[in-house]
This record gives sequence, structure tokens and C-alpha cells, in this order.
Amino acid sequence: MTTRADTLRLATRGSDLALRQAATVRDLLSGRRLTVELTEVETTGDQIRDELIHRLGKTGAFVRSLDEKVIAGELDAAVHSMKDMPTERPDDLVVAAVPDRAAPGDVLVTPDGSTLEELPEGATVGTSSLRRRAQLLAERPDLTVEPLRGNVDTRVEKLLAPSLQREHQERHEAEQERKEHAGGEAQRASEKSDGDGSDQSDEDDDYEFPYDEDVEAWFDGLAELERRAMERDPDTEYDAIVLAKAGLDRAGLTHHVGTSDLPLDTFVPAPGQGALAVTAVDGDLAETVRDRIDDPQTRAETTVERTILAELGGGCVAPIGVYATLEGGVVHTNVRVLSRDGDEEVRVSRDLPVERHIDAAVDLAAELADEGAADLIAEAKRDAGAADDDAATAREEDEE
Repeated sequence: MTTRADTLRLATRGSDLALRQAATVRDLLSGRRLTVELTEVETTGDQIRDELIHRLGKTGAFVRSLDEKVIAGELDAAVHSMKDMPTERPDDLVVAAVPDRAAPGDVLVTPDGSTLEELPEGATVGTSSLRRRAQLLAERPDLTVEPLRGNVDTRVEKLLAPSLQREHQERHEAEQERKEHAGGEAQRASEKSDGDGSDQSDEDDDYEFPYDEDVEAWFDGLAELERRAMERDPDTEYDAIVLAKAGLDRAGLTHHVGTSDLPLDTFVPAPGQGALAVTAVDGDLAETVRDRIDDPQTRAETTVERTILAELGGGCVAPIGVYATLEGGVVHTNVRVLSRDGDEEVRVSRDLPVERHIDAAVDLAAELADEGAADLIAEAKRDAGAADDDAATAREEDEE
């Protein structure tokens, strides 16, 4: 092993979600007589705040900076969301381990738990994923899909901000009305005691404050995330946003919002969604990490997904969903390739033999390409202004 004094130095991004994911890997490894030290690394994707993720190029904006530290020997391994990883990898680096996968699907997130069918006509849904955008428009062409970027908590704050701010304003106005009413009551009582208000109407006496607590008590009861949302001035008011269920769960934010699971057969996930990957330089350390925390089923499933993505070559400029599940001796694989507006698609479901799942995935990708997926991907590249593959292989990354 190449660790320093039996301490494995594990690279991670510094966001809350990334740290939680890295802590999961640390805990898995730490239970095997190995000390693990987390080291935060700022990535290119973290530095680019205003650029949509599908414009960040081939580099793997949230991956490369971590892997460079590992290749240089400054750190021993790195933890990534697998769906963030470019299919092209440095020669010396391997995916040492793929732990047991979390929930692979997407969820619709709303302030009140509305389903996709319940959203009003023309509702605004936030996502910066071209895959999610195309899948949403394929199901609901009336929707307005607007860009949304940031860590999971940032995205949730942007969703919650308008409704919380409206409620604050409504509570404030109601409290002012209550104070004005109380002042009027006091004035009328004074006039009656002076004998000047005997004919004053009592029609306002039945006023009821519509809330069970005042503004200050309500604000004190908000969660920290909700308080941060109150301070935001979002450019867009979203009726809903779409996130990976795994990211929302790992960030511990599910109880702050309403969620509705999107069906996996329609909203086919990004390849590797829900899975983590530990990268390391090929050698003894990689073998040790694999022996301790690799989940063979998750590795087989995500290998099929990423092989199909690599063969199709669509990267992040083409809406591609691939989801595989290992069941007995076959890997059931569902693929959906769409045009960017969701109007056209190529879809297939196939059982691949597990004993040759990589070769079978290559064959399936070739079949999809022949059936029209290659044309949709080429059109998507033209739409994105990408003249060659190098400009078109960025992944659908950015904190789930």
C-alpha cells in the first residue's frame, strides 16, 4: 500500500454533499483497520459559478482536480459521484471501488409535494440537466424548463425562497392588521367610557388573527436552510425542481420539501446515478480498497451503463438515460436517448448476459446507434454548437 503511515488520504470536494459522501466511504474503510483522512480539494466546477454545467467541456469539472492530486501522489484516493465522471479516464487511474448503490432515480421536488401530473399548465421546473429537461418535456410539453445550478441545498433554497418570502409578507401584513384592529378597539373603548361612542358599531369585534403564532415566533421555528432561503433573491420562481433522490437523501434535506419519485422506466437515470466511485492509481492500494468496499452487483450495473454511454459518445450535450439492474444471470438494461426538446427518442429495454455484460453493452450501443440514437446525438451536438467530440463529452454533473 502507498498510504502514509497506514493513513489513507482521501480527496473530496468541499460541499456538504461531497463531504457526506466521502464520510460514507471513510466509514466503510475505517472499519477495516485503516485510518482514513479526508482532504478537501477545490475543483474547476466549484470555481465556475455562473456557467451552466453542460458548457464546462470535456474536463470533468468536478472530477479532474481531485484525480490530479491522486496521480501526483499528493493524495491516495478520491471519492466521486459516479455520474460526474467522464467515460474517458487517465491511463494510470482505476476505479478502485464502487460501494453499494443508493437510490438511482430522480425526484420532483416542490414546496407542497405536488406530483408531475398535478403541476399547473405552464409551470416552471428547474434543472440544468439536458436529460431531465428532455424527459420532462416529453411527458409535459407545456412545462417551462429553466436552468438551475448549485449544490443540492442551494437548489432547494432557490425553490423555497419565493413561497417563504410570500408567507413572511402575508404574516407581517396580518400582524399589522391585528395591531391596527387592537388600536381601534382601544380607541372605541375609550370613547365609550367618555360617553362619546355609544353608537359605535361592533362589527369589527369578531376579527380573528389567521395564524397561530406571530412573525417572530414563526421565523424562529424555521430550519437553517429555510432561513437562508429567505435571504435569497432568485432570478426565477420555480414551481418545482428535479434532483437525484440519492443526493437529496444524502444531504439530509428530504424532510424540508415535498417529493414525488419519478418513474425509472420513463425518467431513465443518468449512467451511474446514485453510485459512488473511489479512484486510485492502479496497484496494491487500489486492490485493497476494492477488496474491502467494492460491491460486485453495483460495479456490474454501472459498468454496463457507462459502457453504453461511452460507445454512444453523447456525453452531456445529448439527453441520454441508461439504467441497468442485475437480476440472476442477466443485466436488465433500459436506455432512452432523446432529442433536446423531447420530441424524438430511441428507447430499448434488453436483458444482457452477465457473463459477457461489457461486450453485450457494446453491441447494444451499436444497435441503438443504428436505430437512430446516433442521429439524435449528432443533432444535439450541432444544437450545442459542438463541432467535435472533444467539446461534447462533459457529463451531467454538479451535485446530483
